[in-house]
Amino acid sequence: MDAFVIQGGTRLRGRLRVHGAKNAALPLMAATLLADQPVVLHDVPDLADLRNMGQLLGTLGCQVQRDPDQGLRLSVCDQTKSEAHYDIVRTMRASICVLGPLLARRGKARVSMPGGCDIGDRPVDLHLRGLRALGADIRLEQGYVTAQASQLRGGRVFLGGPFGSTALGTANVMSAATLAKGQTIIDSAACEPEIADLACLLNKMGAKIQGAGTPRIVIDGVDQLGGAEHTVIPDRIEAGTYIMAAAITNGDIILENCPIDSLAAVMDRLFEVGVELEPMADCDAGNDGMRQTVHVASTRRLEPVQVVTQPHPGFPTDLQAQMMALLCLADGNSIITEKIFPDRFRHVAELLRMGANLVRSGSTVLIGGTRHLSGAPVMANDLRASASLVMAGMAAKGVTIVNRVYHLDRGYERMEVSLQKLGAQIERVDRSPV
Repeated sequence: MDAFVIQGGTRLRGRLRVHGAKNAALPLMAATLLADQPVVLHDVPDLADLRNMGQLLGTLGCQVQRDPDQGLRLSVCDQTKSEAHYDIVRTMRASICVLGPLLARRGKARVSMPGGCDIGDRPVDLHLRGLRALGADIRLEQGYVTAQASQLRGGRVFLGGPFGSTALGTANVMSAATLAKGQTIIDSAACEPEIADLACLLNKMGAKIQGAGTPRIVIDGVDQLGGAEHTVIPDRIEAGTYIMAAAITNGDIILENCPIDSLAAVMDRLFEVGVELEPMADCDAGNDGMRQTVHVASTRRLEPVQVVTQPHPGFPTDLQAQMMALLCLADGNSIITEKIFPDRFRHVAELLRMGANLVRSGSTVLIGGTRHLSGAPVMANDLRASASLVMAGMAAKGVTIVNRVYHLDRGYERMEVSLQKLGAQIERVDRSPV
């Protein structure tokens, strides 16, 4: 099993390009099940989750071809398959986003329930509520969601939940509604840029969607969707991770293809901490936003702040662990409150092993800044927690070994290679028992 061995104490310097967004690419790939012609996606990162999605689509009659120059080409060649099996779905929660496209295009779907994960349970009741509002007959049996509808019909759908809206649920309902008869209105829709990117692709395919990226989305159903070519938006979570990695090492880097428009809440908190982010002149218009080149630097003294995770455009839960690692070295007491997944604190115990001063109370962690962290063997528990431990290791004194980095491979394309480009002393090693 692979691990990262990190020699701490090196300032990150250099230039790096942000990859396409994993959380955008997954529903984009699923949406190609709606098309009757090929769809080509550019800037799809080479990640374990996306390879698993490609495998799942293959079992659903979709041919998936990756070409370094031509992008990812997806073509539906068999419309008879409609079952997403447990063996694949269990590897990746986002597999649930094939439910809406399958139901709308093929009239039926049988998708394994994805279950919970290390950051907490994420039930799919909002997905099912939304699809029922469009006329689907849905049953839960033997661990599968079984859905049928000879013709979906537009309707009003409310997707608000106890912790806000649901991004994958919004993607599912919006995708299904493109082929429904009549108009669908989704209220309390997720506002994430990944939802706006999905709507952009669907509109290129012939859908009629307005309001994506706001709490109300209006979809007028069409008879069919065709092929399209589309470039995935930059990954705001990857960008935020590398910005904080530069800050925790007192580094100085340039990030290309950085989606600064979707990081307003993150930039606000980082500015208070003492991180300097300066957009540079060479930027060009991308998909519904700007792909900017950004200069990142930080002051030697990091200020403490309060952070509360919220649905977009608030501070993203997927950057909470990384922000905690950064604030471990702030000069004073910081507070992080997790409003999306209150139990998403598996990284706390591992940071404590490295000398962090952390006290958890429910969904809040008090962070007492310390002068330095110490290298130690730590265990990665989930994707973003893993990134926080790598950051802490690069800032720590001595050697840190981050075990089980297969979590990182789900969301960061060859992270160790990217960090090596910036001068980090990090190496991937195989620590499997002999």
